[in-house]
Amino acid sequence: MQNKIWRYKNSGLTTEKISAFAQQNHVPHVIAAILLNRGIQTEAQVKAYLQKSLECVHNPNLLNDMEQAAARILTAINNHEKIVIYGDYDVDGITSTALLYKFLKKEGADVEYYIPDRLSEGYGINIMAINKISRSGAKLLITVDCGITAVGEIELAKAQKMDVIVTDHHTCKEKLPDATAVINPKRPDSTYPFDALAGVGVAFKLALAVTMALGKSTKACFDEYVELAAIGTIADVVTLLDENRVIVDRGLKQLQHTGNVGIKALIDVAGVKNIDASAVAFFLSPRLNAAGRLGAAQSAVQLLLCEDAQEAYLAAQNLNEENRQRQMTEQKILEEAQAMIAGDPNFELKKVIVLAKEGWHHGVIGIVASRLCEKFTKPCILLACENGVAKGSGRSVGSFNLFEALSACEDLLTNFGGHAMAAGVGLNTTELDAFAAKINKYADAHMAPEDLVKQIDIDCSISPSSITLENARLLLHLEPFGMGNEKPVFASRGLRIHAINTMGIDNKHLRVRLSHKNKNIQAVGFHMGAYSAGFKEGDLVDIVYTMDINSYQGNEQVQLLLKDIKHSGRG
Repeated sequence: MQNKIWRYKNSGLTTEKISAFAQQNHVPHVIAAILLNRGIQTEAQVKAYLQKSLECVHNPNLLNDMEQAAARILTAINNHEKIVIYGDYDVDGITSTALLYKFLKKEGADVEYYIPDRLSEGYGINIMAINKISRSGAKLLITVDCGITAVGEIELAKAQKMDVIVTDHHTCKEKLPDATAVINPKRPDSTYPFDALAGVGVAFKLALAVTMALGKSTKACFDEYVELAAIGTIADVVTLLDENRVIVDRGLKQLQHTGNVGIKALIDVAGVKNIDASAVAFFLSPRLNAAGRLGAAQSAVQLLLCEDAQEAYLAAQNLNEENRQRQMTEQKILEEAQAMIAGDPNFELKKVIVLAKEGWHHGVIGIVASRLCEKFTKPCILLACENGVAKGSGRSVGSFNLFEALSACEDLLTNFGGHAMAAGVGLNTTELDAFAAKINKYADAHMAPEDLVKQIDIDCSISPSSITLENARLLLHLEPFGMGNEKPVFASRGLRIHAINTMGIDNKHLRVRLSHKNKNIQAVGFHMGAYSAGFKEGDLVDIVYTMDINSYQGNEQVQLLLKDIKHSGRG
């Protein structure tokens, strides 16, 4: 059992304010509270959020350099110049590559794609790849989901008579590449109204801009490629607000009856019955990711581009097997990392976990870092060592900005890049101890104590009488859920435990039957089996949960998915 901080997203949100907003916008009280917590305050914002209209999709030409990029691509198509798309090996990069390749191929371009090998080349543009692409006769290089920090590599490409268009969404450094176009909503000089597009979202915008330049229907282009954009957007865990919300909503609807034989084969092999954001995140994305983690990401791109159903099914089965191998490799590294932590007498004094080992598979250490973050509520950086070089991935917690922390250690690193919550890093193994000490010293000065305690963000407190099937159904209108638009979390107080027990393999899950007045409520807590020892029948408790609908043999009832449970008055 972990001590958790219950934090209300808006402690100043009064019942009177919620009621007034609900009445003004003709929405139920519980929905009004959630909308206000999402920063939605005006009637126009409420309409946009609930309707998820295409009107919320911004003009792609509002992005810096977009018109120049579209014009250069049209010139390449008209002059039959060879174009190479330079992608990345994660799902965002894979879907970006497939989307732009399919689009340019359809428009008659001479186009190929290149994705670096995770193990031998690492993330981003590298000199050897530039030389290889130049020798192939390419005249235009378009990066997707990478390139914003590749200043020297892009200079090399220009020296070899290649024009470069950078499309990226990662944090910019002080100097931007000197390219034909640099398209990134996070540019310091950007006036684009939304800066949280995924890499595939930026590539999608480029396709829409070229469509506009061609004088063709942007609606048709949007509908044709939105499912790929949705998969990459969900996988990259960007905020699902603003136009990302529209992209994912429309993309999920397309996926319900997809005409992409590769995606259909992947859905079948993964055994997915209901396509929602969770299904994409937990079933489709890991299988696409497995290609770049253990093998070659090209196989995942080829699946998304495949037009033969039988070939697609075999490719999907291969990805499924690679995903199974990935899970086994991940578990082995996790066990080794936990053993290293258990053997460190100073572990409790360290705010940032830094672990490195020979033989760790670089393709899965980012996943393990995430799991260790979740378990210990500390930022975690795992590094795979080979031939004197350590390469790895980091994940953060709370408000600790990992990108800024790495920037403070830049003198010890050979390379780094990423976001506030996730980043990639490389350094020489001789600098490992110095790096661990320096980033922990930085954390001592910049990390708030509450960052090291698991926090639960709560939308609002509601009476147990509001736990109804009707309200659970109303909440479905707020989908798709994800980063920035998380599934609504509620707190309710003063419920009585009617029965409590464990379930599942090794009794690792919790099942609780609660009551309030004459109302009975079913609740489950995944990975909360240990909590059963702290409570008994008859205890009065406060709970934090999300509302779900449990369907069985045609009957529906509300089921709560617990996030925490405490004896009343202690939450």
